[in-house]
Amino acid sequence: MEVTAILTITTGILSLLCLLALHFVSPEFKPAWRMISEYALGKHKWMLTSFFLLWGLSSICLSILLWDVVESPLAKVGILFLFISGIGEIMGGLFDLKHKHHGLAFLLGVPALPVAALILGYTVIKLEGWTDHASLIIYSSHATWISLIIMAAAMGVMFSGLKKAGIPMSKDAPPLEKMPEGVIAVNGYANRLLVFCYILWLIVIANTYLSSVTA
Repeated sequence: MEVTAILTITTGILSLLCLLALHFVSPEFKPAWRMISEYALGKHKWMLTSFFLLWGLSSICLSILLWDVVESPLAKVGILFLFISGIGEIMGGLFDLKHKHHGLAFLLGVPALPVAALILGYTVIKLEGWTDHASLIIYSSHATWISLIIMAAAMGVMFSGLKKAGIPMSKDAPPLEKMPEGVIAVNGYANRLLVFCYILWLIVIANTYLSSVTA
């Protein structure tokens, strides 16, 4: 299972590197308010697809890894949520923001991970060889839902500002080229923070597993 742990870490890191590269090769998408999925509208859609696929593979690899590590029914439910999150992330790569299933990909990939992180985080810290890393595991587990709340709040603030500015927000409305004056928009940063926290948790758990079996 060490190979699966290494795959979890490797695919997670490569996913983050793809996201970092997109920041430089697609500077027209301002990271403050443009969501990660909007990179699909640029010239490097393949890199965005790679980001999502690698992220999803990392989640699925970790779910496979943990299946034989934890035993309780609740922990198995946590693994199911982790697997569902991985499916949603892969769907995010297969169905871009123009596709009708992109919203479903978000619903599967984003809310499920914090549930998995909390259930599994509090489960694995009780295992032999994991207790020394309990603080890091718990901090990274809570970072997932905190980052989700931050992103939701940032989206709410932006939408409220756009509404006051009279900007249409229907799904058929053309994408904004610039943010109107007076609209507070940091949702893009929040979106990237969420992704970092989600993938960091995957890496922390996989790395802790490696530490536990080599100790």
